[in-house]
Amino acid sequence: MKVLHLEENHPNLIEGLQALGFQNDPAYDYSLNEVLAKIAQYEGLIIRSKYSINKAFLDRAKKLKFICRVGAGLENIDVKAVESRNIHLLNAPEGNRNAVGEHALGMLLSLMNRLKAAHSSVESGQWNREEHRGWELSGRTVGIIGYGNTGKSFAKKLSGFDVKTLCYDILDNVGDQYSQQVDWKTLQAECEIISLHTPQTPLTHGMINKKFIAGMDHPFWLLNTARGSAVITEDLVSGLQAQKIMGAGLDVLEYETQSFNSIFNGDELPWTLKYLMHADHVLLSPHIAGWTMESHVKLA
Repeated sequence: MKVLHLEENHPNLIEGLQALGFQNDPAYDYSLNEVLAKIAQYEGLIIRSKYSINKAFLDRAKKLKFICRVGAGLENIDVKAVESRNIHLLNAPEGNRNAVGEHALGMLLSLMNRLKAAHSSVESGQWNREEHRGWELSGRTVGIIGYGNTGKSFAKKLSGFDVKTLCYDILDNVGDQYSQQVDWKTLQAECEIISLHTPQTPLTHGMINKKFIAGMDHPFWLLNTARGSAVITEDLVSGLQAQKIMGAGLDVLEYETQSFNSIFNGDELPWTLKYLMHADHVLLSPHIAGWTMESHVKLA
């Protein structure tokens, strides 16, 4: 059985497939047209997020028996079209859940302790202690939107702190010993920290917007290690400027390409992106929350 690999992953993946008798063909540098010209030969496909696996793609993949997404998100795959062709679809949401939980916690503690601004101050030759007085996490209420693999991982890590953790999810009965499931109204009324752990769907697109920000009873810190499309960036910036949002830790941005490889795609950067890049109370990372040495192995 022949397997086409569209993106490079940990060598364990190819080695494991070889041990099972699969033929593995890397196509890391292939254009979409080159992939489409070859895909009819293959029973298996290994992807991350480089290309859309849509009906037109699947029409070319006459022999395809399985697709493996090395990661959690399936937004670049037409799941219904895959299922209608009896192609087995696998993903790996467990592979990077610990990494994302740790990254979210690291971002939160850095924001609340104002470490970005403090580091810049020392770097510029200043030693201003009062200007960088931070806040403690202890005693806060944390709200997790999306209580799947990464949301649960973050909640478990928070259990080592003296915090109250609430979660909201479209599925019922997902709460556990680490987080109490509540409705949307309760989440907005009680939480001082909001962390997003949702997939990219029509329901989550733009969910953090002016209405959501205005509906929060407390000024709050925002974390997004999920998908950039969940946050309306202009509304986020307005919230930061009005101090309704105390700080934001963003591992993902709505400006990312589909393959998550860049946000710098035009000659002139959006003013909102420039604001986020230079704001002392904003921490950015390049979609690496689940990108650790350990998760590289686990995902494969």
